[in-house]
Amino acid sequence: MRVYSTQRDPLNDILARKYAETADVSAIVQKIIERVRTGGDRALYQLIEEIDNVTLDSLTVSKAEIETALQTVSAELLEVMEQAKANILAFHQKQVRQGFASTEQNGVVMGQRILSLSCVGVYVPGGTAAYPSTVLMDVLPAKIAGVKKIVMMTPTDSEGNVPVAILAAAQIAGVDEIYKVGGAQGIAALAYGTETIPKVDKIVGPGNIYVATAKRMVYGTVDIDMIAGPSDVLIIADHSANPRWVAADLLAQAEHDKLAQAILVTTEEALIKKVQLELEQQLAELPRKEIAAAAIENNGKIILVQDLAEATDIANLIAPEHLELSVADPFALLGKIENAGSVFLGHHTPEVLGDYFAGPNHTLPTEGTARFYSPLSVDDFVKKSSYLYYTPEALEAAASAVELFAETEALIGHARSMKVRRDNDSTFAAKDKKSADRFV
Repeated sequence: MRVYSTQRDPLNDILARKYAETADVSAIVQKIIERVRTGGDRALYQLIEEIDNVTLDSLTVSKAEIETALQTVSAELLEVMEQAKANILAFHQKQVRQGFASTEQNGVVMGQRILSLSCVGVYVPGGTAAYPSTVLMDVLPAKIAGVKKIVMMTPTDSEGNVPVAILAAAQIAGVDEIYKVGGAQGIAALAYGTETIPKVDKIVGPGNIYVATAKRMVYGTVDIDMIAGPSDVLIIADHSANPRWVAADLLAQAEHDKLAQAILVTTEEALIKKVQLELEQQLAELPRKEIAAAAIENNGKIILVQDLAEATDIANLIAPEHLELSVADPFALLGKIENAGSVFLGHHTPEVLGDYFAGPNHTLPTEGTARFYSPLSVDDFVKKSSYLYYTPEALEAAASAVELFAETEALIGHARSMKVRRDNDSTFAAKDKKSADRFV
């Protein structure tokens, strides 16, 4: 890993983010989306055969396949997933919002309702690994929110099967329907619907560049959670940090993807050499060492800073997806962190706890977007609707102000909408007041 120093290197060089150099797949994805939008199920079968080289008899995962998965997965893993489910539910239950209503002295009633989305699509990637943890993290907040139907989309292996751990997690989380479609075609099916797959209100979940591009293109037809890029971690470490643990946590992110980013920010020059030695030794033992080595070599960096105050400044500028505070007093730094997807406090709270088990969501903003995006939450699966009620007297009191605004904007029809109500019929006013009394 390349070493930088705030005392020696320009800040722009230290903060430079190496974005993935990928081909523009927009044209390809647009064609896939259009084929699915116009061709429905027939187009999906064709695309799955063309892109994945898989011939399916059905797009739908059957109950028999789910039952087989539950029998195949070890009882130990099922128990762990149930424990993780309990932790995730306990954390996200605290995010539930309530609507509100306010009644003013002049008879005005205002309020906000919290309404769950009707149908949500959860995309679960396949490829180099299967992620049952993503199923739990993306589905359970939707269940808490009260989403009526949750549809899962995931690619199959070369034999047309979905990994059993994915199916078991879907059953535990409470997914309603599962379909064997991945890539941009899966996103398109969720956005527009087909003869088999229902159109959803929102699509959540990570994926490759084709999935990310498709989500960007269908946004507006449906809502999306975020455009997720490669995973990243930043570790702030002081004299108390264990170099072996720090190296292990850096590699845990690096093995995700060759484009993953692992950063160490430290006040201790002596720690740097120890961590580099540990990285070399531990890397040799990793089954995914080719992926991790590429990520460490191309995207990894170590930043030497003067003190922990400067370390938190650097972290806020980078805005990492995951931030580990591997320091003696992590809570002293927590209040100084403004930009991070999720923060892990102390030497005994590795980021992998958040990946699988602890409870906070692991679907987090990547590539510096923690400056303005938030982790996936119950809020992502609800919408808010406001309401307003005015009595005749309250309307009369506000009429002139509203008319002035409307006339200033040259919207005379708006002003007239108020003016025609100026002379209220007394019978109408009485009925209106009675209606308000019933409401309150």
